[in-house]
Amino acid sequence: MLPTSSVAHFLEHTSPEIRDIVLELRNLIASVAPNATEVRHSRGFSYYDDQRGGTVSAGICQIVIFEDHVHLAFIHGAFLQDPKGMLIGEAKYKKYVPIISYKDAPWDYLRNLISASTHFDPRTLTMNQES
Repeated sequence: MLPTSSVAHFLEHTSPEIRDIVLELRNLIASVAPNATEVRHSRGFSYYDDQRGGTVSAGICQIVIFEDHVHLAFIHGAFLQDPKGMLIGEAKYKKYVPIISYKDAPWDYLRNLISASTHFDPRTLTMNQES
């Protein structure tokens, strides 16, 4: 994970509500995928398993920050189990869950999506039981 000071600097111009959402998502990702590599991009952060590939081939998720909400995005989201139908998006495979409010966010469900994504292998389009 990136140093806390780097993340704080990146988030210094976001609202407290958005900052809290981003920091909680980072905590969830760290708890589910402690070995994930975190990289910063222009609108947030990307997480991937560098033992399996890069941000696309081994992508776990992305935090995409907007002025008034956050997307927890999954590059292979169309392949994840989503019994509540929360994953949306126009792209063929990439899907996201919009998070508008910290208190209304489905934290347990988001944890389950992140976990499922850590086990997804896009080369076989199956869940990898070894992860």
